[in-house]
Amino acid sequence: ILLLNSMAGLTLNQYLHQVKNALYQGTGDLLAASFSFRNEHVRNFRLQIEDPEPRTQGRFQSPYDEMVNAHLRAIFYISRNNLTDCFFNHLQCLQAFNKDFETQRESNWALPLMVELILDARFLALWAAKQVYSKNEGKTGEILEKAAGGIMTCFRICASDTRTEIENSKRWGMLHIVNQLFKIYFKMGNLKLCKPLIRAIEGCNIKDEYTKAQLVTYRFFLGRLEMFENDYEAAEKSLEYAFQNCYPGSRRNMRLILIYLVPVKMLLGKMPAMFLLQKFGLVEFKDITIAIRQGNIRLLNAALARFETFFIKAGILLVLERLKTVTYRNLFKRVAHICGTHQICIKAFLHLLQYLGETEMDLNEAEFICADLIFQGYVKGYVSHAHSKVVISKQNPFPPVSSVLG
Repeated sequence: ILLLNSMAGLTLNQYLHQVKNALYQGTGDLLAASFSFRNEHVRNFRLQIEDPEPRTQGRFQSPYDEMVNAHLRAIFYISRNNLTDCFFNHLQCLQAFNKDFETQRESNWALPLMVELILDARFLALWAAKQVYSKNEGKTGEILEKAAGGIMTCFRICASDTRTEIENSKRWGMLHIVNQLFKIYFKMGNLKLCKPLIRAIEGCNIKDEYTKAQLVTYRFFLGRLEMFENDYEAAEKSLEYAFQNCYPGSRRNMRLILIYLVPVKMLLGKMPAMFLLQKFGLVEFKDITIAIRQGNIRLLNAALARFETFFIKAGILLVLERLKTVTYRNLFKRVAHICGTHQICIKAFLHLLQYLGETEMDLNEAEFICADLIFQGYVKGYVSHAHSKVVISKQNPFPPVSSVLG
């Protein structure tokens, strides 16, 4: 720690000497700190050099001369709050690193440096994209794509290292890379690019030996992807793993996982306990939970409208809209219970819908809802259009919701 903190006051020559020693000794952690934007040396004015080549010439072999020069320029630009030029110079640093990384046979000593470079690539890309958004919205996508391209090169190098002994394999870096790419692809809204990454990890012989933190992040994004693909049972399993194995002290991350796990469980007919929503400050789901249990479509619509911005930002509004069908199912079940017969008058269902705010709904629309519930498997029975009735099965007319969407 003392060694890393001492970088804050290094002269340029001292910094270059430190990088050279780390390279000579193969000290990945020290080299990673020497190129990290989270290290104090980034704030060192002695290292903020716009044109470093004349002062570093002859000090390193290629491609580390390119890396050092690009890093020093990136430090200069971030000190001037020019995040775009900072990012593109850091990307040049990452690309130079990949040239050497690919040639390192049966060795993974440089993995700490790779991890730091791709982590900073993502952060700098996001910051640069945010800075240029107001001026050139189209350039934000270009920046994120460039970052993903540089990081993907690292992934290919690691994934192809299949013949090295496992302890020296670069494959130990695969899951970290995948998690960073997930974050970029989700930000870009280009989820189809996640599929090849998932196949690579699922086929990796050490997939269960990665760190718990990496696996939690992976399963979190995997669960979100499965949710968007309507594979709710798989999504529940992935998100449940992420939640149960998340570091207990990270309340923010646990809350973030629940934002996706709660809707998935709701769609499977598993309502969250109120104390859980209160504990993690998820008041947005409180009325939704009550509405589904009661079959109260008015309360559900009001809750969706009230927190629409939150749900849109989280990307779960369309998923929550599917809960209307579950709410209709629970409401129709209440009507059936009140009628006490297996022949339910659709008018009775319509009157209750109108009472709950669906004032413009007519008999045909109510009949359509009943037919849709039967078609999707929420209700066992058939619609008698001639008699405006729904005839429900005498045995298990309302199957568990989990059996419908599972």
